[in-house]
Amino acid sequence: MAFELAPELQRDCIELAQWPLSKVLLMNDSQYPWFILVPQVDGAREIIDLTEQQQQQFWLESKQLSELLIGVFSPDKLNVAALGNMVPQLHVHHIARFISDVAWPKPVWGLHPTVPYTHEQLVELKKALAL
Repeated sequence: MAFELAPELQRDCIELAQWPLSKVLLMNDSQYPWFILVPQVDGAREIIDLTEQQQQQFWLESKQLSELLIGVFSPDKLNVAALGNMVPQLHVHHIARFISDVAWPKPVWGLHPTVPYTHEQLVELKKALAL
């Protein structure tokens, strides 16, 4: 079976890049710089479902994304989490958080209605990230 992105991630995210193992997605909510890294491994639900080599590559990509977000956004805190309660497909959230964001200090999930990115915001974001 070929890898397919979970329908929820297809619906809620914008694909920004394809890295050696993972897709880099942007949650379509302009209130937070919220990115999701999804290893393209069919059936993976947990990090332990990846081979040792895939786990190493995944952590390298997570580190790369984390460093990129810190460099571009200078957040007060970078939240990195793999929950999977709503979407069982393995994916890891990387969210740049700010004391000034609308949800601080609470979690961002479901606290406020989403505010989709405008075309102009997406263009600027992609330029800043160089993805």
